[in-house]
Amino acid sequence: MRREVAEGLAAAGDEELLTTGEAGRILGLSRQRVVELCRSGDLPYSTVGSHRRVRRSDVDQLRDVRQRMTRDQRRSLALGYLVAARLVSDPGATLRIARTNLHNMRAASPRGSARVWLDEWDKLLEGPLAGTLDALTSRGQRARELRQNSPFAGVLTEQERESAAVMADLIEKPLPA
Repeated sequence: MRREVAEGLAAAGDEELLTTGEAGRILGLSRQRVVELCRSGDLPYSTVGSHRRVRRSDVDQLRDVRQRMTRDQRRSLALGYLVAARLVSDPGATLRIARTNLHNMRAASPRGSARVWLDEWDKLLEGPLAGTLDALTSRGQRARELRQNSPFAGVLTEQERESAAVMADLIEKPLPA
């Protein structure tokens, strides 16, 4: 039994392992529903003896995806998709606008919580394009916060921004059959 526990922990690396009950409390679900998510493949797990263990990072990711977004957050995500498309089609000009805006935003907000997100954007804009695209298009909590402090003002046309409102209403609706 001890060897199995040690092997399970080693396989997970430094990740925190949770029981299905602990995962259920975090997700606001019953333990049995978490077991069903494991069985269906929606939540990866490993076994320690006969018990399922899930990684904290997988539970957090599932929680972020399951959280219902507000209309403002859906609009922000829609705008993020549009900015991401512009970034892919014209990275030079789009990044130039974002870096100029970021510089101006830093000058206007030298302290406070916005500064944390501006520092994060600075790292993203100087790193690989994939990180910026992820921040613009992810449903996770970190990306939601980043988009609330976006340096991409002026990248989209008025017509594109208006289309984001329509897109926001479609984001969580099921597709027609």
